[in-house]
Amino acid sequence: MNTSALVIMLLTMFMVTALTVYFFYRVLNAPPKPEPDSYLDNDDEPGRQPMA
Repeated sequence: MNTSALVIMLLTMFMVTALTVYFFYRVLNAPPKPEPDSYLDNDDEPGRQPMA
């Protein structure tokens, strides 16, 4: 393997690893979304909503 191929391979591997670690860190440190107050507020299907 020549030098340019080795450099490109190492740079690519480093970039993919760095991006993976970065996004994994962002997922682990994301603030939790607020939960709805009741189960009915969490249901998006119109047939399951209570008749008002």
